[in-house]
Amino acid sequence: MIPTVPIIIVLSVIILFAAFFMVKQQTAAIIERFGKFHSIRQSGLHLKIPLVDKVAGRLSLKIQQLDVIIETKTLDDVFVKLKVSVQYKVINEKVYDAFYKLDYPADQITSYVFDVVRAEVPKMKLDDVFVKKDDIALAVKAELNDAMSDYGFDIIRTLVTDIDPDHQVKIAMNRINASEREKIAAQFEGDAQRILIVERAKAEAESKRLQGQGIADQRREIARGLEESVEVLNKVGINSQEASALIVVTQHYDTLQSLGQETNSNLILLPNSPQAGSQMLNDMVASFTASNQIGEAMKNQKPKEKE
Repeated sequence: MIPTVPIIIVLSVIILFAAFFMVKQQTAAIIERFGKFHSIRQSGLHLKIPLVDKVAGRLSLKIQQLDVIIETKTLDDVFVKLKVSVQYKVINEKVYDAFYKLDYPADQITSYVFDVVRAEVPKMKLDDVFVKKDDIALAVKAELNDAMSDYGFDIIRTLVTDIDPDHQVKIAMNRINASEREKIAAQFEGDAQRILIVERAKAEAESKRLQGQGIADQRREIARGLEESVEVLNKVGINSQEASALIVVTQHYDTLQSLGQETNSNLILLPNSPQAGSQMLNDMVASFTASNQIGEAMKNQKPKEKE
């Protein structure tokens, strides 16, 4: 009898410990009695009948995420891989349905995601898939909510986190993008060159205008100086024709003197003979005399025409 006492004590302790169990926070435990559902226990310390009740399973009440990768074809016949992330959780009031109605909820969710994505993406072109990825996510969420709520799951959010076209398509898209950017850059460069040409032309026009104004001012001052010189010569008894000829001859020799001071000058002045000055003077006197005669003849002819 003595050896059986320790055994009974040990068995009693084991049974006592087996009667208690603990459920973690954000977890639900399903209790079955003789293989039949009995109750759902939330977080905390709980008691069950040993050898009669058992913990059939535990369900996490936290938000879980399932990543699904789908390969499908777009409207413009481009194969693309989409990564859809589904965030879901077990509804507290439907723990029984979540545990007993579905063995593999992840597989069920994956099937619905495949079905929706392969129904939506073939309606869009590749560019629209990138632009309307939120619409795809909303369509997946709506379909999953309708289907999975009966099984005790709530779909929190669906996200299209990655869109991966075929490698050759990505290379072509990058080339198109690069070509567009080069086109824009060329347009900007052309605009810059056009602005530069216009501004250069404006600057050159302004320079010519100022240069012409300077030449006009210079000639005006020269004429004023010549006029003053003629007046001075007239005061000493030299008439206008002789004064003009004298000034021209003087400027001719001043020019020769200036050329003689330049050692590296390649300018040749024609005519440059010693008789050039006197010949120039005679030609000018003759031209002035002829012009005066022509002027007088024109004056005498006008009264006759009036008569």
